[in-house]
Amino acid sequence: MTFIHESDELTAEELLEFIKLHQMKVPRYRELKKQYESKPPILDLPEKDPWKPDNRLVVNFGRYLVQTFNGYFSGIPVKVSHDVEPVNEAINYFWNANDMDDTFSELSKLASIYGLSYLYVWQDEDARTKVTYNDPLDMFVIYDDTIEQKPKYAVRYKLNKDKQIEGTLITLNEYIEFAEGKKVLSFADETPHYYPTLPVIEFVENEEQQSLIEPVESLINAYNKAVSEKANDINYFADSYLKILGAELDEEGTYRIKDNRIINLFGTDDASKIVVEFLDKPDGNTTQEMFLDRVERLIYQTSMIANINDESFGNASGVSLEFKLQPMKNLAAMKERKFARGLNTLFKLFLALPTNVPANLADAWVDVHYRFTRNIPRNIQDEATTARELEGIVSDSTKLSVLSIVDNVQEELDLIESERQLPQYDMDRSAE
Repeated sequence: MTFIHESDELTAEELLEFIKLHQMKVPRYRELKKQYESKPPILDLPEKDPWKPDNRLVVNFGRYLVQTFNGYFSGIPVKVSHDVEPVNEAINYFWNANDMDDTFSELSKLASIYGLSYLYVWQDEDARTKVTYNDPLDMFVIYDDTIEQKPKYAVRYKLNKDKQIEGTLITLNEYIEFAEGKKVLSFADETPHYYPTLPVIEFVENEEQQSLIEPVESLINAYNKAVSEKANDINYFADSYLKILGAELDEEGTYRIKDNRIINLFGTDDASKIVVEFLDKPDGNTTQEMFLDRVERLIYQTSMIANINDESFGNASGVSLEFKLQPMKNLAAMKERKFARGLNTLFKLFLALPTNVPANLADAWVDVHYRFTRNIPRNIQDEATTARELEGIVSDSTKLSVLSIVDNVQEELDLIESERQLPQYDMDRSAE
């Protein structure tokens, strides 16, 4: 659901309605959060009778999918650069001062859990640009009704100790405090900001704002239920009932069998008529194992996340490995485009302030470069062989880009050039 506002000004009554709509979405976000935190619905099912096994096993596929994909997508931090040196220096300082490698990783993780996440931008007391990440549990963005659907307002709120709503409305020009009283929302203090656009940036996992967990949520729940019932069956077999036919046992004999594990029965001339055996429950082990295997495969196939613990995956190399990672690579490519768009907005905000760069460089955000690197095992020897075979076919920068050990191609080219300019010594003559 995208929040759209049609009129020019947002009234307090309209804001309250938007907050109520957002609160309707929060329970769904909490369900996804529980899946990630190993608190799926099976833990909330009614308890069985005391004499029945009641295992509640949780296989946390949700966390595995999120962590595996984000380790692949953002495990190697994104590299941000600009061709204009003053802009590049300002960006590097901002990136390091805000620990953006960690912030970016958390943004990516939250987007994978909920389908979207937010980056909140502000100026501190020293006029330095600061950022932090935020989940969608207490924040949302309202868009205009144009075909572009530009961000118009952002809202961050909470319930106070009296269960009343209070928070901050962020507009294109200012921060406005608001609070609820007697079911009526009222605006309070207003503080201007100097950003050219909304200082809250929405980062999305995909165009549908769908969580990584959501497409396979029912499969995860089915897997947890099936593996729990399998554990229950094991308990049933461990506590099987002993069936004795053709002989009568008194209470003392029953305890003797239980404690001493010795059975000595008499009372009939025909011993063949005495039956002593355990009651067996029908064995569904084969069916259960086939079901669990099928559901597990479907979870990975549907989520498009590679099962890196699979034995065949570990033995794959070269082209085979590329094919196994292709679905996840496609997911990462789509997410990369969405996140690059969010980063463009971030640097549009950052470079618009003359406290960060000179005013004539405000539009330099258009030329910021992002380099996303997939975090996968690399065969340096194969890469080096490929680079050598490209000699005379492509440029030096293209050859170096093949090598995963080279983080910055231009820096590497500069180092090579500086080494070439060093004085050359004749080692044979110097030894004389």
